[in-house]
Amino acid sequence: MVVLPSKIEEEELDKLLVEIIDQHGYDFTQYSKASLQRRINSFYIKGKFNSYAEFKKKILHDSYNFNLFVEEITVNVTEMFRDPLFYKTLRNKIIPVLATYPFIRIWHAGCSTGEEVYSMAILLKEAGILHKSLLYATDVNQSVIEKAKKGIFNNSAMQQYSENYNNAGGQQDFSSYYSSNYNLAKFDESLTSRMVFSSHNLVSDTSFNEFQLILCRNVLIYFEKGLQSQVLQLFDKSLDTLGFLALGSKESIKFSAISSNYSLFDKEKIWRKLN
Repeated sequence: MVVLPSKIEEEELDKLLVEIIDQHGYDFTQYSKASLQRRINSFYIKGKFNSYAEFKKKILHDSYNFNLFVEEITVNVTEMFRDPLFYKTLRNKIIPVLATYPFIRIWHAGCSTGEEVYSMAILLKEAGILHKSLLYATDVNQSVIEKAKKGIFNNSAMQQYSENYNNAGGQQDFSSYYSSNYNLAKFDESLTSRMVFSSHNLVSDTSFNEFQLILCRNVLIYFEKGLQSQVLQLFDKSLDTLGFLALGSKESIKFSAISSNYSLFDKEKIWRKLN
């Protein structure tokens, strides 16, 4: 009886990551090593591969398994109006400033399955400025992008989302923004019509527009310091003067190369680019 290894050792992991770059063009070498190793080992164990050789072959040469692999190691935990106080700050402090612009471009970097993009669209609609806004939603994971485009989520989550929405200062009946069919909720096309979904790799892709607001919440914590710095500089290049940068509760631009260009606008981890 052959006993399979219970986990992939660090040396094997390093070699695999280099081969993934060569084969697929995805660079995960600057992701937080501890988190990355934990997730890859989880995928390895759950996949019940017959050997490490089979696992490696499937990852490198089977697109279906590679897509599953990417889903496993890119964290896709999100919800609508996550951290209601953050959205209350957007509603009361940021959106009134954005409303003064003739046209508004917002980038959700690492958008996952899109719940936060739809949350933003609802805020803009209630402020009467969705019609002059474009929300760019990007992620390295193509499968979550496809899901986000559809605007369809499980009905079972709507109660929690509705509670978050109300706590964020919601002005309407939350259910007015979606229609239910069996166990699914589909959000109104007036929201999706102002969204642009696209694949974008924060590790290797460049700036593609100039934005008044960039949101990248709870993504940088999975990157090593060097990659965090690289991504923050990408955001700096992509942000309009006096634009806003919003990060996750455990993330900061403090001590980064761009920190001198920004002032802390609000304690909810929102910075404003200086003139």
